[in-house]
Amino acid sequence: MRWRITIVRLKKTSRNAALILCTLTLAVGARGQQLYQSSSLPVEVERLYVKGMDYLAKSQLAGGNWPDAMHGSDPAVVGLAVVSMLAHGDDPNFGPYSAAIKKGLDFVVKAQDPKTGYTGLSMYNHGFSTLALAESYGAVDDARLGPALQKAVELIVDCQERNQFHAWRYSPQSTDADTTVSGAQMVALFAARNAGIAVPEKAIQNGIKFFLSMQTPEGGFGYTSPVGPNGPRAAIGCLILALAKEKESPAFKAGFEYLKKARTENQYPEYFGYYASQAYFHGSPEQWQAWNRDNIKNLKATQSAEGNWDGQFGATFATSASLLSLALNYRYLPIYER
Repeated sequence: MRWRITIVRLKKTSRNAALILCTLTLAVGARGQQLYQSSSLPVEVERLYVKGMDYLAKSQLAGGNWPDAMHGSDPAVVGLAVVSMLAHGDDPNFGPYSAAIKKGLDFVVKAQDPKTGYTGLSMYNHGFSTLALAESYGAVDDARLGPALQKAVELIVDCQERNQFHAWRYSPQSTDADTTVSGAQMVALFAARNAGIAVPEKAIQNGIKFFLSMQTPEGGFGYTSPVGPNGPRAAIGCLILALAKEKESPAFKAGFEYLKKARTENQYPEYFGYYASQAYFHGSPEQWQAWNRDNIKNLKATQSAEGNWDGQFGATFATSASLLSLALNYRYLPIYER
């Protein structure tokens, strides 16, 4: 997080100096992350990850999106693909995946309404797109990212202020709310704040209150009311509370107990894996290690010869989410800090 802020400041005075510092600091960061790990990176993880990124880079279209008939041109999916490549820790400006990262970000920026800041055709798209902008800002040399991120955050906050539940649903005009769309916006706000963008504390606190109002007696989280919990929503709720530094709260502990029982959740497996890996990482080193071992084994068995994974939302989403479920093994992105 510290290096991001330094880069932003240097960009105002010297573009070349910023690029040099970015390269040097990424190298230092790589050593630091390796020291942070309790054991060496499993060989299987690097093989799976590189093979998956190679698939994304090779299948990407010239416009920065992907050819999937299902969601390959959604800014959310393009944004998650970008984040998955950033998470490996290669230099995003000159490294082997820099061209794919920049094309993806170009697609996301161009998909944003220049007046309203809204990206895509749903708040799902907007939330994950904002996350991609936040994780790229200060790391990728593109002067458009800062203004685009600022506009995206302002729209998220404005939508929340107009919503009777102080949360989010499918459109900026929605008056109702659900935990899955709201989870995407909350993670985006935390990432933007990490990147140095001013995010009102009121927005964070109101978002947390909404999630607490959705917690069920079982400890999990409902969709639009505090009933019917499932694994993905439990992972989302736990992650939001963890990012808010509420890991010692009764709500987080109850949510994590529910999540531990949902480790074999089969509903929306890639979506679950994306959030669950982060929630387990924050909740318990032992639980994360157990989850990680099982996840590596499963992804190794299901990765195609071309390097992708298949899922109900298309190969690009499944591949990006699967890679991000492995990304805690690297821990380069600020959003993946404990």
